[in-house]
Amino acid sequence: MNVFYEEEGTLKVGAVLADNAATLQVEAPHGKRSKIKGAGVLLRFEQPGISDFMPQAQRAAEALDLDFLWECSSAEEFGFDALAVEYYGHAPTPVEAAGVLIKLHAAPMYFYKRGKGRYKAAPAEALKAALLSVERKKREAALKDAYVAKLTAGELPPELKPLIDTLLFRPDRNTLEWKALEEASVFLRLSPARVIERCGGLSSTHDFHLRRFLFEHFPRGVDPETLLAAEPVGDLPLSEAVAFSIDDASTTEIDDAFSVRPLANGNTRVGIHIAAPALGVGAESALDAWARDRLSTVYFPGGKITMLPAPAIDRYSLAAQRECPSLSLYAEVTPALDVASTETRVERVRIGENLRHEGLEPVFNAATVSSGEIDHTHAADLRWLHQWAVRLEHVRRGGAPEGEQRPEFSFRVEDDRVEITQRERGTPIDKVVSELMIFANSRWGRELAVSDTPAIYRVQGAGKVRMSTVPSAHVGLGVEQYAWSSSPLRRYVDLVNQRQIIALARGEAPAYANGDERLPAIMREFESAYDAYNDFQRSMERYWCLRWLLQESASNVEATVLRENLVRFNELPLVARVASLPPLDTGTSVLIEVSEIDLLELTFHTEFRGITPGFQASSESENLLSAGTAS
Repeated sequence: MNVFYEEEGTLKVGAVLADNAATLQVEAPHGKRSKIKGAGVLLRFEQPGISDFMPQAQRAAEALDLDFLWECSSAEEFGFDALAVEYYGHAPTPVEAAGVLIKLHAAPMYFYKRGKGRYKAAPAEALKAALLSVERKKREAALKDAYVAKLTAGELPPELKPLIDTLLFRPDRNTLEWKALEEASVFLRLSPARVIERCGGLSSTHDFHLRRFLFEHFPRGVDPETLLAAEPVGDLPLSEAVAFSIDDASTTEIDDAFSVRPLANGNTRVGIHIAAPALGVGAESALDAWARDRLSTVYFPGGKITMLPAPAIDRYSLAAQRECPSLSLYAEVTPALDVASTETRVERVRIGENLRHEGLEPVFNAATVSSGEIDHTHAADLRWLHQWAVRLEHVRRGGAPEGEQRPEFSFRVEDDRVEITQRERGTPIDKVVSELMIFANSRWGRELAVSDTPAIYRVQGAGKVRMSTVPSAHVGLGVEQYAWSSSPLRRYVDLVNQRQIIALARGEAPAYANGDERLPAIMREFESAYDAYNDFQRSMERYWCLRWLLQESASNVEATVLRENLVRFNELPLVARVASLPPLDTGTSVLIEVSEIDLLELTFHTEFRGITPGFQASSESENLLSAGTAS
């Protein structure tokens, strides 16, 4: 006796060795013996033998017309043997019955399983939907295979072109486009970005990094869809001062300017004039919403994304030969360079010139200041401002000397080539601009705090700099309060604080009252965006440093040891770990070989090649180096 049975969802055949009603001992065609439950037996038969039964039953199943079988079935639950009788029109042979069961078992869309050997025909609508789903999946599988074939051949399917950003930066792993890209990546042993690049989907590696940043932080694009108009600023008194600004050549958002005027009493009246967009960009206006969405201008080598649209910048920037709305802080300074009094005014200021670093530095620098020979139309003003800036720094630091200033690197990108230059910090230009901005931000911060006018402060304690709505000291700068207010065209926090300062100066109710939940929300949003923008700027500076190394074929570069295996490149703002670097003193100048530069991953490989010729290493470093070479 043989049996056809179901075990764990699988149809099997075996010869009966022992039949105990509830259980049977059976032997499979390949000789394996097992114990099965009697309830699982679907058919008992003598012929054919178990080695021939399954092949014959399978052929019988293949010969059946599935659609006709479905039509023959009852709408009610039925047993496979009953359907076999209905289909064949006679008592089926064991092979025929088994063929029907195999067909039913293999067609779950057509027949719903209701128990061992029992089924129910799927309703017509459900069957139609299931068949359509299968057909759709077949089409999708074929389409995915076509995508994979094109991607592996180096061709980007047209359907994937508008999806590149999503596929690279926020993929939906359930889509067939992603599955195709992932399959091609595995086949080619490349990252998805490399596959897209290989297929011409990225115009450049620079395009990849910029698109990723824009996708994450500027999903609506960088230009407003409609004109965002500023409100009228109203009639403002015209200041007697004629001011000038100091910025680098790329600056278009000119936030600050200065004026110097001797007074009859021997004192000097210095004006710090800040662009006043808060006069025309009302809180909760459409233009304000645009600025709050951005929160800051984004800077990166070769470009920037401004916080305010170009028309608003043009309207409020302190451009030369114009009378510009200004929030002015006037300080009356004694001949001893002490501040006698300050006054804040909302006014118009005539801007005489926009001075640029490139033209000013050759005539206004440490040497010309020391010699007193500043060859410039504003020589007297610049000399006085520098003297006052030195005094402000001395008072602010309590006489402590200024810390070490590392060089500042400037990037100039033109025609896809980069020029990286160093500029010493702490120059007379830097000192004038930075000290006057610190003075204005700290003085306005104090006035906001004393008047209990809500504002957002920049504070530092225990070495950590952060934003706060509570006025606190900025220990690093040596001031009691510090509220960013001097860059309202470029930072949203400054724009918010400027609204408060203008209200305070005019004796009006502030735009943000005590307890206003918008201020802490703005503070958190700004900190998050500011950190992200700075990270992007650093990553793009790293990108252009690597581009410079390739551009200049600079495989060997000089670097300075910072600690352990960490070095700083001398000609680039780039820090790297050199695994092969032997133990050397901090400050040791070394030669580093750079290779395997990857502009997509922003990675590279470094190897130590020796101490820079001419550099006098300490005896300890020389001994360590010699020991490392000998080993």
